Amino acid sequence: MTEARSVSEAELHAYADGFLDEADRARVQDFLAENPEAAQMVADWQEQNDALRAAFAGHERSKPSDIRLLSGGVARDSTRSSRRYAFAAAAVLIFAAGALGGHYGPLLFQRPDIQLAYAEILPREARTAFLVYASEVRHPVEVFANEETHLATWLGKRLSIANLKVPNLQGQGFKLVGGRLLPVGGKPGAMFMYEDQTGQRLTVLVGRNKENRTTSFRFASVNTVETFYWIDGELGYAVTGEISRDMLRRIAEECYRQFPS
Repeated sequence: MTEARSVSEAELHAYADGFLDEADRARVQDFLAENPEAAQMVADWQEQNDALRAAFAGHERSKPSDIRLLSGGVARDSTRSSRRYAFAAAAVLIFAAGALGGHYGPLLFQRPDIQLAYAEILPREARTAFLVYASEVRHPVEVFANEETHLATWLGKRLSIANLKVPNLQGQGFKLVGGRLLPVGGKPGAMFMYEDQTGQRLTVLVGRNKENRTTSFRFASVNTVETFYWIDGELGYAVTGEISRDMLRRIAEECYRQFPS
């Protein structure tokens, strides 16, 4: 295997965003020259970046953090409302380009020569957790909804999140089933499960990693399972289900509003 083939998806995103130095950029270019599917995927990311820059053009500020926002990431801002605006704008753009996730999502999971960073491990593990537990009848969770306070306290301690809140999704038609502790990226993670009146379930995954770098909001699609995920500081979040992307986006936005900043 040549050096050109040893490229992580995180490096591909950095290449698309123009964050690599000359040597790493040349190495990624060699990889893309040998992998036309990956090259097309990166080209589409760059088009999304251009769309994001255009969407935020009227909201530019002089703060350095805004450069990260305009390049597809989410900068920490002084107010929660500005973060919600960034989420909504990014989510709408990603949803509009949803076909990209459907076409390229499987590539991210199936290519053995692309080494996964945490931002790519998160949707994979979220999908696995959904497939394993959402179909369980008697033991889908460790702690059920009637012990919600205990659930939040227990999982919050394991993830070192003092104010972890279990999202309330009743406004979106989903009630809490419960939750469980599970590994995410080799560290303690939390999974919350919800279901609607028809029994359709979805899961919300929370993971923590000190090496995390804030990301834009992304879709990952494998077969009928859709995941909407993002990283905010050290915390990674993923909403997964076999539901429409529009519904998934709206639920993810509600989770984003309720999770600690």
